[in-house]
Amino acid sequence: MRLRIVYLVVLVACVPCRADDLAKKLEAVMDRPEYAQAHWGVLVVNAETGDVVYSRNPDKLFAPASTTKLFSTAAALIALGPDYKFETPVYRRGKIGLDGTLDGDLILVASGDLTFGGRTTADGKTVFKDHDHIYANSGLMDSEVTDTNPVGGLEDLAKQIAKAGVKEVTGEILIDDRLYARTKGSGSGPDAVSPIMVNDNVVDLVVTPPATPEGKPKVALRPTSGVIQLDAEVTTGLPASKPSLTLAVMGPTQFAVRGKVPLNGKPVVRIFPIDDPASFARSLFIESLRRAGVRVQAPLVKATRSDLPESAGYAKLSKIAVHTSAPFMDAITVTLKVSHNLYASALPCLVAVKNGQKTAEDGLRIQGRILKKLGVDVKTISFGGGAGGANADYVTPRAAVQLLRGMAKRPEWDAYRAALPVLGVDGTLADVIDSDSPAKGKVFGKTGTLIWYDAMNSRMLLRSKALVGGTKSTNGTDLDFAIFVNDVPLPSGMMAGREGKALGKLAAIVQQNGP
Repeated sequence: MRLRIVYLVVLVACVPCRADDLAKKLEAVMDRPEYAQAHWGVLVVNAETGDVVYSRNPDKLFAPASTTKLFSTAAALIALGPDYKFETPVYRRGKIGLDGTLDGDLILVASGDLTFGGRTTADGKTVFKDHDHIYANSGLMDSEVTDTNPVGGLEDLAKQIAKAGVKEVTGEILIDDRLYARTKGSGSGPDAVSPIMVNDNVVDLVVTPPATPEGKPKVALRPTSGVIQLDAEVTTGLPASKPSLTLAVMGPTQFAVRGKVPLNGKPVVRIFPIDDPASFARSLFIESLRRAGVRVQAPLVKATRSDLPESAGYAKLSKIAVHTSAPFMDAITVTLKVSHNLYASALPCLVAVKNGQKTAEDGLRIQGRILKKLGVDVKTISFGGGAGGANADYVTPRAAVQLLRGMAKRPEWDAYRAALPVLGVDGTLADVIDSDSPAKGKVFGKTGTLIWYDAMNSRMLLRSKALVGGTKSTNGTDLDFAIFVNDVPLPSGMMAGREGKALGKLAAIVQQNGP
């Protein structure tokens, strides 16, 4: 009996010891001199009971950066469902003659499909790159393009139309993008939020350096199109030198690129955002039809007419083709894994449409009602968009943890959880810890980065670095956590990589030292 009593006393005493040890290790990072002017907000709780394990300013507002996407994706998953599939139809207006001539128009009705076949592999999988092409112009990472057909959705529709017996179209090719009101994204990268999205509304510029000094850089566009005009003058720099490419916009579909790429280096990706997604999609659709063997009389560059039927009028037209998307959870996975600002900005619009509304603002109000039902105290937080770059975006660590705990009780949790980056493995958490860290693969979460240029001091101000997620501690406890640091003046020439690793270290400390 005596031995048993001693054992219990030691066991109980160890619980506060572990909590103290966790606090000391977390604060050793947060109290470093480089954060003297910064503001930290942290909350770690037992995911099952909600008991607080550690807190620091849990009820203060912090700029959340891209952890905003946790809220917008949660609301969209609940509103549409993980298995929802977008259907993008094409209607014909006119009759098809015996010779295959459509004496009339083809009308593609945009459905809000975020990927629209552009990230689909030959075996039907939706893919992404950890360093996604949408951030290529930041120059902060070695961005890559996926090995997929960027106009896959359009080509699918074109092949169906050709198979239906259409050999020629004498009328117009029209894009109906009236599903929701067009808006602007609230994050970096392409920001034209539209119900029609082809290749994320960008043209990829891929410059492949030569392997020998005698060679020249190879410049390629993705997708290719007769409406895109590129003036390229790129030379070869020294081996292992840093790529230096500058894009200059010359017109809506014209741009120039100048600079150098290193000899025998990796391909360098830059993007040219498209301001008019509907016109872009129309031109690409015409080209897809022609490749499928359908002659199109309409001019490639600009539609001669824009007379679209009323919504009810489509019931009187014949549907000639339809492209069906992958399950919605695939697009949510891309959104969270690579922190896709364009997709996230569109989510409130999709939530609005699902509820009979038209604008992003409508969607955000509906999102608030969804979050409230999850147990999030929405009156303590603020959102101006779905991606995390809006001036009105502010959350508390407590609200972020409330979101995770609320979603864990929902049927959408498995899809939501699987879509989040994994520490040291993929997405935006792929390279924030050492490859031999014992926490590798044991933490999931959403990152956030918001950075502004401090012109007066010729440096960057890290407005926000954030990480919200969960883990199972080495002691076997499921933990949810939210970590925010705001307002870190960075040394000249430094970006947010240091703080990314700092938050990765904090997450590893929670995993290794939590109760």
